[in-house]
Amino acid sequence: METSHFQSLVRRDDWQSEAKKLVPFGLGNRKPRHFLDMFKVLWDNKDNLGYAYKTIMRGVCDGCALGVAGLHDWTIEGPHLCMTRLNLLRLNTMPALDHDQLSNISKLKSLSNQELRKLGRLAYPMWRPSGAPGFQRISWEEAYSKIAARIRKSNPDRLAFFVTSRGVTNEIYYVAQKVSRFLGVSSIDNAARLCHSPSTGAMKRSIGIAATTCSYKDWYGTDLIVFFGANPANDQPVTTKYLHEAKELGAKIAFVNPYKEPGMDRYWVPSTPSSALLGTDIMDYWFPVTQGGDIGFLYGTLKILIENGWVDESFIKNHTVEFDQLTDKVSSLDWETLERQSGLSKPMMQEFAELIHGAKNAVLVWSMGITQHVFGADAVSMILNLGLSQGYVGRDKCGLMPIRGHSSVQGGAEMGAYTTALPGGLPLTDENCKNLEEQYGFPIPRSYGLTTTEMVEACSRGELDLLYCLGGNFLRTLPDPDAVVAAMEKTPMRVHQDIILTDQMWIDSAEETLLLPAKTRYEQEGGGFETTTERRVIFSPEIPRQVGEAETEWKILLNIAKAVDPKRAHLLGCETGQAIREEVARVVPFYDGVQHLKKTGDAFQYGGPHLCANGVFPMPNEKAVFWPVELPKERSKDPNQFLMSTRRGKQFNTLIYAEIDPLNGAARDSVLMSEVDASRLQLKHGDKVVLESLHGKMQATVFVAPIAPGNLQTHWPESNHLIPTGVVDPSGKVPDYNAFVSVTKAP
Repeated sequence: METSHFQSLVRRDDWQSEAKKLVPFGLGNRKPRHFLDMFKVLWDNKDNLGYAYKTIMRGVCDGCALGVAGLHDWTIEGPHLCMTRLNLLRLNTMPALDHDQLSNISKLKSLSNQELRKLGRLAYPMWRPSGAPGFQRISWEEAYSKIAARIRKSNPDRLAFFVTSRGVTNEIYYVAQKVSRFLGVSSIDNAARLCHSPSTGAMKRSIGIAATTCSYKDWYGTDLIVFFGANPANDQPVTTKYLHEAKELGAKIAFVNPYKEPGMDRYWVPSTPSSALLGTDIMDYWFPVTQGGDIGFLYGTLKILIENGWVDESFIKNHTVEFDQLTDKVSSLDWETLERQSGLSKPMMQEFAELIHGAKNAVLVWSMGITQHVFGADAVSMILNLGLSQGYVGRDKCGLMPIRGHSSVQGGAEMGAYTTALPGGLPLTDENCKNLEEQYGFPIPRSYGLTTTEMVEACSRGELDLLYCLGGNFLRTLPDPDAVVAAMEKTPMRVHQDIILTDQMWIDSAEETLLLPAKTRYEQEGGGFETTTERRVIFSPEIPRQVGEAETEWKILLNIAKAVDPKRAHLLGCETGQAIREEVARVVPFYDGVQHLKKTGDAFQYGGPHLCANGVFPMPNEKAVFWPVELPKERSKDPNQFLMSTRRGKQFNTLIYAEIDPLNGAARDSVLMSEVDASRLQLKHGDKVVLESLHGKMQATVFVAPIAPGNLQTHWPESNHLIPTGVVDPSGKVPDYNAFVSVTKAP
């Protein structure tokens, strides 16, 4: 692996053109056109501007997990908006779709998800028997009856419930898991399984908690913020304002990522006049680690820190265990291996180690570039090892932060909508199950159920009678879409509870498919609450609106349970949003207080500003555990084999908003390739190539970019069919969204 190509690029002073800083409003630069985009949003919502205004001014953002309430949050002063939230606005203002179009889905099958979304809201229950040309409208009573009949004649082990994080509130997560367990079903899982489940496993075993230890305010006044495999400029845009202000207070920002994301290089924060005019240099240091090379990179960093005595010996002695095991592992690794694994030279790891050593305080942030690997949990463990070695936890201006990209995904497992956890994130021990049964008044299953990927695999084996999808789109979120289609076709009944149409709804079922129209979080009866990245529990009031016969999501689930077992249905309770919140406060003690939230802006942060305060961990002996891991399997030395990973463009999860990424100019069919690799393959920017893995092939357009040699990046979900199914992180069961591919010039 060549490293000299990037040796001079680590520090910003070496590679940022000062001339660009003098151009007002970023003219001539590739950048988002925020104000033009805002006008387009205004135009798109012109038929319902009054309701759009109410959701912006009163609602809690249904985009990323920063948690803006109205126009304000708990980190910065003054109002702010971001395009992620505004792009989602149309989902909340659009009218009902013309349901006659569903009578024959042959034409709809040719539409993209973007085009399906623009058709409007799903407003009535729809039913399609296998092989029928389309869907027919049915009543809610008929829908409940069909689902209940299927559940009653099936074994609970042959039923599975999946809950997305699409604007979903904690009330929905909580009722979904309660209904599932009421029916004896242990297979209840949520969208966190596809992103931060490795973080949950690694953090639980090392520090005893599965949430960020700090707050966003800790970015202010810290010495260093490090982003590992995260691109908040694209995924959590408001954070660029936080970073702009943190830098004004002296913070340095390091970026450990194969690709130098342009938005993390330089960003124009529209609500900050100086940044809107001249832009903000976000990152100060870039370490272009090879994809999946973070473990080797961090071992190299720790090797330098330990050998130089640059660790917090007092913190390690008083608040941790197993440091000797880590040092033994570190000492056994040679530099040649670490350089080869990380794709970076020892001097570059030295540079990073010196940054860490010079930072009394630091916040370490990571996202899916770390977790979505077969060794995702191990990579998270290495970040935790680094943070613990410096005592970056339990005090001001420090923290370990798995940054969340989707609204309230943090709350899914905490509400118990997780096949491997009960409410409160408790493990499924006999004692915990007995305690929950005493509160619920009915027995619950003791065994682990199927995880998200295992649900689809069970469909392929004919082992599920019902797959209930509350939102989500497995056809676009999982590897190998062809395998997803083949699996879902074998399921006798599929239920899709959603607010819009998605192309997975057109997959035939073995017997029947139902579409259930849901209300948005703003329409939800009694309002709702979510949990942000920084563990802030915030309330969003009901903003009344009725689209056709759309129903509150948690109420749909309760009605199904009542149809299945009307004699015991009274045991479920949860008749209102307030009743649900009162029950959550009892069942999940650290959520006590949620029952008092009533209006926009009402919130509290469970655990306070810092978890593990003063180095006291919820672990045996109250000490954190250093967790040495194995290096990943070595990559092939074949120069014609590239490691392809997936990235997000102008999109929110699977909702794609533009064919061209405004941050880098890449089209959806682009393959990001280093200049070194393009030159070696005699390719130039714009050339058509074929990417081929063991599982599929696709045509792509070369996009020469600053990315670590030997690595490629393509857009997700367009390249999912190159990624094998069944390869998951053993701890969190997240799919590995990477594949080895060859590159040939297209005919």
